[in-house]
Amino acid sequence: MKQPLKIITTITFLLAFIQFGCQNGKNDKNQQNSRMKGPQVVEGYIVRPALLEQSITVSGTVKSFEETVLMPDVSGRVVMINLPEGKFVKKGTVLVKLFDADLQASLQKLQTQLEIARTTKKRQAELLTVSGISELEYDQTTLQVNSIGDDIEVLKAQISKLVVLAPYDGVIGLRNISLGAQVTPGTPLATIRETNQFKLDFSVPEKYSSEITEGKTVRFTVQGMGADTVFTARIIAAEGGIEATTRNLRARALVSRPDPSLRPGKFATVEVPLAIVPDALMIPTQSVIPQERNKKVIIARNGKAIFVTIETGTRRMKDVEVVSGLHAGDTVVTTGILFVRQNDDLKFSKIR
Repeated sequence: MKQPLKIITTITFLLAFIQFGCQNGKNDKNQQNSRMKGPQVVEGYIVRPALLEQSITVSGTVKSFEETVLMPDVSGRVVMINLPEGKFVKKGTVLVKLFDADLQASLQKLQTQLEIARTTKKRQAELLTVSGISELEYDQTTLQVNSIGDDIEVLKAQISKLVVLAPYDGVIGLRNISLGAQVTPGTPLATIRETNQFKLDFSVPEKYSSEITEGKTVRFTVQGMGADTVFTARIIAAEGGIEATTRNLRARALVSRPDPSLRPGKFATVEVPLAIVPDALMIPTQSVIPQERNKKVIIARNGKAIFVTIETGTRRMKDVEVVSGLHAGDTVVTTGILFVRQNDDLKFSKIR
C-alpha cells in the first residue's frame, strides 16, 4: 500500500508543478504583449528647408609651382659645387662647374689669333687706300677674322655647357654629388624648387568635369596641419580630355597666399564647390535605413510609424540631402529605428 501511495503523491506534485509553470508562462507572455502594445519612445527631427552648398571631395597633391631636377648637359668631372642644401639661390647663380681647363686654353689661343688677325686687317685697310695690296688679300683677312670669331663663339657655347646655373629663384634640395665625381647628362645633381608659389593638382570624376572652370576657387586641407587649417586655390587649367583609364579629369589650381609650412608633395583633401541649393531638405545621417535597392526613413504620421522610401543627394559629415520622398515639416525618427515597426505607436522624448 505504501508504494502505490508514494507514486500517486509524486504524480500529483508533478501535475501541480506543470500547471504552475504554464500559468507563469502565460502571465509572462501577457506582460510582454502588454509592453509591445505601448508606444515606442524615440527622438525625432523636423525636416526644414536649409541652404546647401553642394560640393565634392577629392584627393590632390600640393606641388611647387616650378620644380627642376638639375642635370649637366655634357659629361665631365666636377671641379666646383655651390649647392647650399635647403637654401635660397637667385636665378643665374653658378651651382656646379665641370672641368674646362682644356677648353679655356683653346679659347685663349683663339682670342690671341683673333687679336693678330684684327691688327693685320687694320694695316691692310691702310694699304688698300694707297693700292699697297689687292682687295682679294684684304677680303681673305676679313674672312679669317670672321672665322676666328665664329670659332670663339662655338667654344664659348661648349664651355657654357660645363656650367650648371640656377634656372630661376628657388630653394636647393639635397645634393647628390661630391667634388671629383664623374657625371653624365643623366646624372641628377640636385633639385631646385620655387617656394613662393604652390600649385594644387587634383582629379574629379567625369560627371563633374563641366564644373571645372578657370578662375573657380576650391578649398583644401593637408595632413598634419589639422582640419581647421583650410587653404584656398584658384583653378588655372584643366586637361583637354578625360583620362580613359580612370574616367577622371585632371585639373590644376594656384594656391592663394601659401603658408610657409606648406611643403611640396603633401597629400591634400580638396573640396570642389558645385552649386548652391537654397531650400534643400537635410536630415541626420543616422536616420537613414540603407537597404539592398533603396533607402528608407521612418516618419511620424498621426502618431504612427510610417516607412518611406527616399532618394538622397549630397552627403556631408552629419547630414544628408533628401532629393525625393520627404516634405518640409515631416518628423523623421532619429533614434531606436532598429526596434520600430510599421504602424507602431510613437512617443517622442526629444524633437529637434
